[in-house]
Amino acid sequence: MRKKNNLIVLMFVVLCFGLVLLPTGFEGSHSTTAHLVKASVVAVDNLDLRQNLIVKTGTQDVQVELLEGPHKGTKTRVVNPLAGKMEFDEIYRVGDTILVEYQLHNSHIHMAYTRGYYRLGHEMMLITLFVVFIVAVAGLTGAKALLSFVFAALMLWKVLIPLFLRDFSPVPVSLGVVAALTASVSFLVGGWTRKGLTAFLGSFAGLILACILAQLFAPGFHLNGAVRPYAENLLYSGFPHLKLTEIFLAGIFLACSGAVMDLAMDIAASIDEVKEKKPDITAWELFRSGMAVGRSVVGTMTTTLLLAYSGGYTAMLMNFMGQGLKVKQILNMNFVASEIFNVFVGSFGLVAVAPLTAAIGAVLYARWPIKSSLDVGQKAGTDLDCRICRRVPSPNDGDL
Repeated sequence: MRKKNNLIVLMFVVLCFGLVLLPTGFEGSHSTTAHLVKASVVAVDNLDLRQNLIVKTGTQDVQVELLEGPHKGTKTRVVNPLAGKMEFDEIYRVGDTILVEYQLHNSHIHMAYTRGYYRLGHEMMLITLFVVFIVAVAGLTGAKALLSFVFAALMLWKVLIPLFLRDFSPVPVSLGVVAALTASVSFLVGGWTRKGLTAFLGSFAGLILACILAQLFAPGFHLNGAVRPYAENLLYSGFPHLKLTEIFLAGIFLACSGAVMDLAMDIAASIDEVKEKKPDITAWELFRSGMAVGRSVVGTMTTTLLLAYSGGYTAMLMNFMGQGLKVKQILNMNFVASEIFNVFVGSFGLVAVAPLTAAIGAVLYARWPIKSSLDVGQKAGTDLDCRICRRVPSPNDGDL
């Protein structure tokens, strides 16, 4: 079993390297002569800024010293345009470290613009601390979880997003990506065992159910998909063909997939543990054991989805309440209705995972008169082909 698990890890490592090298097809959309570097602010000129109530508009002239790149040490003028939107605008002071994009003309810096405070250093520090912490706490399992995390990020950036931009059907693409992510988490963390297979089948079955519900109830909600940030901007950025509503629906079961996989793995691990401690347990007892764990976790996980979805819309809800809008009107607004749709479709899929995973686990772990190649590794010297035999419990009975 250790050799099989090592092969799975190696396979996902190779897949990650392959995804890193895989072009998205949109690399050429950005200027090849542009440089993006870290810089330090040495002087600012705010004479062209205008105060409009609580926001500022105009242009801030910033003198910076480049801290990296081929022109390290060069001082240049950078333009910081303000659009009058607090979520986008930043006003810099002397001593700030910012990200600067500039282009060359005749080997000299021609045009330079600010691209925000330099946050990459702190991001890398936080990521490094997380990697060290998870490996220290979970050991080898934590390292495998990190591998599945990297694989998920690469699948989203290198596969899902480019295919969406190329106008592939969002729902089938998302289901394919979710299947790959579910497999990575289930088999990297659970191993090539019946525990891993149970978690994979149970979680994917729940996601399929969430997908079906999303398709059934979406017409009644009359959501056009533009309720998501930057969704409308895509239509004006050279992608008027995109189906925003389908992208919105695809994002629903993609967003809840993490919680679904978590619950499925909890139930699969509990069934595996019960089977190991009581090899002669019946399928019905295994199902009841899995459901006992599922009931305990479902309550907290459903609330987790509610908080995860609604946490980002606190300011919006404050705005509605501050205007004195009636609850009936608030619930009927498209932004709020989209979150209600998100929460309950995702939660329905999450709740369904409990009985589905428990039933699948009970079937896979039950005692059968047929012994298949899924049970190789149960005894040394066992043949790989399926054969009829009497099941003999062993310490490795949970292995695939």
